[in-house]
Amino acid sequence: MARLLDDWLSVFLDYTEHMESPRFMRAWSGISAIAGALRRKVWIDQDQFIWTPGMYIIFVGPPGVITKSTTTDMSSNLLREVPGIKFGPNNITWQALATSFAASSEAFEWPAGSGDEHPMSPITLVSRELGSLLNPKDQDLVNLFIELYDGAKRYEKVTKMSGSDTVDTPWINLQGATTPTWIADNVPRSALGGGMISRCIFLFGDEKEKLVSYPARAIKNKPAHDQIKRALIHDLEHISMNLVGPYELTEDAYVWGDRWYRELWTGAKEHYNDDKLMGYIARKQTHLHKLAMILCASKKDELTITAEDLQVADQMLCSVEDSLEQVFSRIGRTEQSVQAERFIGLIKQRGAVPYDEAYRLIHAHFPDFRDFEGVCNGAIRSGQLTLWQNPKDGRFYLRDTGLPLSTDNPRPDANTETTAPNS
Repeated sequence: MARLLDDWLSVFLDYTEHMESPRFMRAWSGISAIAGALRRKVWIDQDQFIWTPGMYIIFVGPPGVITKSTTTDMSSNLLREVPGIKFGPNNITWQALATSFAASSEAFEWPAGSGDEHPMSPITLVSRELGSLLNPKDQDLVNLFIELYDGAKRYEKVTKMSGSDTVDTPWINLQGATTPTWIADNVPRSALGGGMISRCIFLFGDEKEKLVSYPARAIKNKPAHDQIKRALIHDLEHISMNLVGPYELTEDAYVWGDRWYRELWTGAKEHYNDDKLMGYIARKQTHLHKLAMILCASKKDELTITAEDLQVADQMLCSVEDSLEQVFSRIGRTEQSVQAERFIGLIKQRGAVPYDEAYRLIHAHFPDFRDFEGVCNGAIRSGQLTLWQNPKDGRFYLRDTGLPLSTDNPRPDANTETTAPNS
C-alpha cells in the first residue's frame, strides 16, 4: 500500500482546524499517534542503548479551557482504527499492564527476507485524566515507565502473590491530560530532577485558540473531511506495516547533532542548581532523536534522518520549554501562596476591582483581614498591582499596573497611597 499524504502531521493539523485546542497541542497529539503506529519496529542504535519512538506526552491546563481530553482523542481515535495497534488499560496496575503486554505480544521480521523474527510487546496508553493512569507515589510503577522509555529489552517484577513476572521487549507510548493542581498535589519536589518527570513532554495551555460553539458545524465540507480522515487512517496503517528497522543519521545530521550536543551541555552549566531544567536537559538529546524519527515517518518511508529533521525537532522542543515553569510552579508551595497567585491573576484579568469586593472574592482563603492586606501590599510593592482611589466615587480599587490609561481609569499619581486602606 502506498502513502496517500505527503506529510501526515500537516494534514492532521488541517483536519483538526475546526477544534478549539491550540495548534501546538494538536501537533503533539498527532506526534503521539505516529509514535503509536511505529511502535518498537524502528529505532536508533547507540551500541549500549537504543532510542525508540515511544514518547510520554502530557497536556496540562485548567479544567475545561483547552479541551485537553478532546485533544488526546483527536489522534488516538484515528490510531484505534489501525489494525494491530494495541491500547493499554485506563487504570494502571502492574497486573493490568502485564496482561496488556501479553495480549500485545507480536514479532516483526528484520532484515526483510531474512526470516529473523524480533519479538515486541507494544501498547499505547491514552488517559483523559492522568491521575487515573499514573500514581507518581507508586515507585514500582514509576520505575517501569522509566525503564521502558529508555528502551529496556526485558522487564521483570517479583511479587509475593504471583512470583516473578517477566515481559520481553515491552514498549509504551503515552498520551495524557491533567491540571496544574493535580501536578502540584501529586508530584513531589524531589521528582523534578529526573526519573519519570524528565522523560515527559509537558505542554501547558490556558487559553483556547478560538471559540467554536459547535465543532461539527464548523466543518466546511463534511464529505472532504471524511475523506481526509480515511486518508489519515490509511497512512497510519502504512506506517505501522512498512517502516521497520534502524534509522540512520546522515553525515550532516551527525555534524549538526554533535555541535548541538556540545552547546547543550556547555549552556547547561548555569542551570546545574535548577532541578526542573537539569532533569529535562539530561533527557533532551533522547527527546530530540525520538521526535526526529516521528517527524521523518510523517513524511517518508526512508529510514534516514537529516540535519534538517533534527533542526525541526529542536525547534518544536524549544517552543514548549517555556511552559515548564508554569507546569511546575506550584510544587512545594503553600495553599495560601497558590491562592494569592490566583487572586492577583483575577485582578489582572478584570483590570480593576473595588478593594472591598476583592476582599469578598478571596475571604474564604484569607479570613484574617491582615493576611489579605499582606497579599495586597506584597502585590503592590512587587509592581503587579496598584492601589488607586477613583476620584468619582472615592472608592479604592486594586488595578493591574499594565492597565491602559483612560480618563475613567487614570494612572495614580506619585502621591497616591500605596498601602491598603483601613477596613
